Amino acid sequence: MAVDKKIRRRLRIKHNIRKKISGTAELPRLSVYKSNKGIYAQLIDDINGHTLAHATSLEAGEKNYADVSASKEVGKSLAERAVAKGISSVVFDRNGYLFHGKVKALADGARDGGLKF
Repeated sequence: MAVDKKIRRRLRIKHNIRKKISGTAELPRLSVYKSNKGIYAQLIDDINGHTLAHATSLEAGEKNYADVSASKEVGKSLAERAVAKGISSVVFDRNGYLFHGKVKALADGARDGGLKF
């Protein structure tokens, strides 16, 4: 039951975050998802319902897909793809996760890659 309580808590936080932020073509939403095997990030235009760019830790080909260094590389990779498409600013959606560890590393990597948020 403890896991169920954790999941419900994250979904409640996620819902409250999504009420406040939304992505557009000019200012997309950078959404983060974590699993036990990897971390995933995508830039989303909520108005048109399109994913503009995405990156995952599984693309890197490293042995450990779910550590902090892999998260930073995902942020840099996503930022490179976004800058190539002419996107320089985003709205960060941590998706209910606490802003530390892997989520913070991804955000730092995206900032190092040239995204502003």
